[in-house]
Amino acid sequence: MNSTFPYKAIVAVSQNGVIGKNGDLPWRLPGDLKWFKKITMGHIVLMGRKTWESLPFALPGRKNWVLSRSGNPQEGMDIIRSTDEILPKLQAGEQIFVIGGGEIYAHCLSKCNEIYITEVLQTIQGGDAFFPDYKQDFEPIETLDENEDFILRRWSRKS
Repeated sequence: MNSTFPYKAIVAVSQNGVIGKNGDLPWRLPGDLKWFKKITMGHIVLMGRKTWESLPFALPGRKNWVLSRSGNPQEGMDIIRSTDEILPKLQAGEQIFVIGGGEIYAHCLSKCNEIYITEVLQTIQGGDAFFPDYKQDFEPIETLDENEDFILRRWSRKS
């Protein structure tokens, strides 16, 4: 594992940078959710408190880590108070997938070596969570799926 950049991120983002609206995803894309599950299964998913609260339950088959200074532990999740706690908790071979929200992406993107980006082929009005700018630091290296609703690409940190 690259200890300098042990994180990966996975996100679905609209044509105008929106990733959330009113505490939820502003679209329903079953095909994207299947990819999300396939890519993150068996790994650690790191999220903020608001993302955790938007989920109906802990994501099965994954370690659910919630980055929160004030949250309380709940069934199915571990509270991480600071990113400084993450590396010491990692076991050999574990991968961390940052899954949102906007503040967590902004805080952790500099630690990521890869991003899986679902480019949702919609423009969303009234969004309140956004993905940070990434194109100056990452380049697309693989297209995993392309259809009428979205394009899923894997991006890698530029050398």
